[in-house]
Amino acid sequence: MHKLINFQIFGDERGSLISLESFKNIPFEIKRSYYIFQTSPNVSRGMHAHKNLKQVLIALSGNCEIIIDDGKNKDKISLNCPSQGLYIEGLVWREMQNFSSDCVLLVLADDYYNEEDYIRDYNKFKNLIN
Repeated sequence: MHKLINFQIFGDERGSLISLESFKNIPFEIKRSYYIFQTSPNVSRGMHAHKNLKQVLIALSGNCEIIIDDGKNKDKISLNCPSQGLYIEGLVWREMQNFSSDCVLLVLADDYYNEEDYIRDYNKFKNLIN
């Protein structure tokens, strides 16, 4: 499952601010955060699924595309605004691509890094969902 989340922007003549809070505008407790930046042109990232992990992806700067594949349907989502995040949960294959040179992609996760939660082989992913 995936859906776009629109974050409320607070601002005035000084600028804008978005607050990210567990169980408020982020639908889980945030246990891990990381960001991807300075991605070389024509490089794809991700190319895996998670068994249990929930994530929200936010393009803080620049833009990129996220390919979401549930085994039956593929969606391409453009992230290009820091006030919008992509929520991903469940057994979903994801690929990040077409990063602009200034893209900073923030990822919030509901659990700590656990290699055993990753599915890195697409055929294994397909077998799990069928």
